[in-house]
Amino acid sequence: MPELLNFTDASPRFALPLLHSGQAHKEAFVNEALLLSDALMHCLVLGEAATPPENSLENDAWIVASGATREWSGQDGAVALRRGGGWAFVAPRDGLRVFDASRGAEMLFFGFWRKGSLPVEPLGGTSVDGEARTAINDLIAALQALGILPSV
Repeated sequence: MPELLNFTDASPRFALPLLHSGQAHKEAFVNEALLLSDALMHCLVLGEAATPPENSLENDAWIVASGATREWSGQDGAVALRRGGGWAFVAPRDGLRVFDASRGAEMLFFGFWRKGSLPVEPLGGTSVDGEARTAINDLIAALQALGILPSV
């Protein structure tokens, strides 16, 4: 005999609501799932903050910084989505990428939010290799153009 299906109330990765046969108000659950999917696909966050911005617009998204306060209290690391005059929170999963508009670069979640940073220019030494320095600057420019490193 085949195994019985185990129905849950939400999807395993981002807790998108699932429908059940005979369920009332299905449109509310479908709309919630679509709104969360829309927010997470090619996710753009406006930045990282510990306090909700005062003048947030509908559909704004932010990364909740550690030590969050007010409505964001206890949501450290989550993606905060402004919806319906309030905040909805999505717990990130390993591999989630967002584009941080304030930095002009991607952030990757893998246990915590990881951010690329510009390498420090080497100083000192007795000789300067101009060709190597040019190659390094070209590599940095390419990584900035791809949004991997901040454009500062």
